[in-house]
Amino acid sequence: MTFAQVQELALALPSAVEEPTWGDVTFRVNGKIFAITGTESRHVSVKASKEDQAELIASDPETYSFAPYVGRFGWVLVQLAGVEADELRDLLTEAWRRTAPKKLVREFDAA
Repeated sequence: MTFAQVQELALALPSAVEEPTWGDVTFRVNGKIFAITGTESRHVSVKASKEDQAELIASDPETYSFAPYVGRFGWVLVQLAGVEADELRDLLTEAWRRTAPKKLVREFDAA
């Protein structure tokens, strides 16, 4: 996976926007961050529940780990070399769902 692929997957989600922050690239919905990466990065951090975080790390600790600074809140650091496009799409979609307004999520589910 590359930055361009992460960018494409994240921006395909409803109302998702890209915003440079802290020297990285954040993907946001309604002004709230659901993923963080960099243009030259080999990983992406995605918002997750603590339960999902634990399951992902236990299933493949070489690909998934606690995200720096925000791991204590459930965020997961995903190594791009170890994840397939479909899995990353699912992770980004779930991160978006945890962040987006409920009405937007309902509209997304109905579509």
